Amino acid sequence: MNARITDLTTRLAARPHPLTHAAAMARKHRRRYQLIVVAPTVDDVARNAGGWLFDRVLGGWDVTAMVGDHENSRPLDILGVRVVDLHEALASRVRTPLPQAIAIDTHLYATDSRVREGILDVFDYVLIDHVTLWGERYPNEIDERVTSVQHQLSGAAQAFKTQALSTITSSADRAEPTEQFRSCRLRPARDGFDDLVPAAG
Repeated sequence: MNARITDLTTRLAARPHPLTHAAAMARKHRRRYQLIVVAPTVDDVARNAGGWLFDRVLGGWDVTAMVGDHENSRPLDILGVRVVDLHEALASRVRTPLPQAIAIDTHLYATDSRVREGILDVFDYVLIDHVTLWGERYPNEIDERVTSVQHQLSGAAQAFKTQALSTITSSADRAEPTEQFRSCRLRPARDGFDDLVPAAG
């Protein structure tokens, strides 16, 4: 078992995470569900999770994508997703309320130590309700905590994702009816979390 997990009990007993109190206050006072997406590019977010994110926005969520390359934010503008600069957000000293959910590209998790440490803290200290990931490779410390899930896109999500994809490529690619993820629920289910269901096979 990963050494980080085995010594977790000792570390938690010695000192709670600095954001533990902030997370509790955010859960108590937030009016709308919030989802933060962390990925290398706008295109990556739109291709892998655009339909799911659109359906979350349609359901009343605030969805923000923190991306490294956001020169063309048009695909996510179409999907109703706010775009902010990843590096500026990670470097900021301003403490914003923690979201209910985070979604992340596993390649960025593997290559950016700031992102990796932040996500591991989310898991270890149960700072939020839900973590969702997409990508081809899942490091062991993540793979052992998540299960395969999928989102069935609404008709509107398919149409809007198709439009978003048309701004990325000249080909007339239609959005697939489902999107595949791996996910972990850290806290009991709440309204708005039922759109990710176990993936078949």
